[in-house]
Amino acid sequence: MSELTIRPAFPDDAEGLRRLAALDSSAVPAGGLLIGEMDGVIAAALSIHSGVAIADPFRPTAGLVELLAQRAQQLHRDRPRTKHGRARRALRRNGTPQPTPSVLLTSGNASTSDCVLDAGQAKTL
Repeated sequence: MSELTIRPAFPDDAEGLRRLAALDSSAVPAGGLLIGEMDGVIAAALSIHSGVAIADPFRPTAGLVELLAQRAQQLHRDRPRTKHGRARRALRRNGTPQPTPSVLLTSGNASTSDCVLDAGQAKTL
């Protein structure tokens, strides 16, 4: 039986993700990623935001991809709601026009959930 690990992607996973995408004949999904490892080797990855997955076609990864999708749903469901989000929803309910956000503000403290891989480039928000 294989040892499975599900974890967030880190910037140093970029090369392994590019190799996995090449095996899968696709691109590395954009956005925050969850990685599924089998016996310490990256075997699948899934975008937390879009649900797009890549997987090693030479290993039995269908169950691993399903586990990644379930974990992504848990993370999305359990995401803390911010005061800003509640205020925005309240304004929507009251019919007040919503401003369109044009800038993403980030702090200097990164957590594992802030890891973003986009088009083969890894960066931390």
